[in-house]
Amino acid sequence: MKLLWTIIGILIVLWVLGLIFKIGAGLIHILLIIAVILIIVKLIKGMANR
Repeated sequence: MKLLWTIIGILIVLWVLGLIFKIGAGLIHILLIIAVILIIVKLIKGMANR
């Protein structure tokens, strides 16, 4: 799970850089959406295990 959080952190940093410098905005936004979906799935699975 630590790897997942590392990937999410990197994606958020790249997204912010993309917003600031207008670099690869489309790809970065798609990757950020995927990261958010993964966070939501992880939270839902975590709640289901309790």
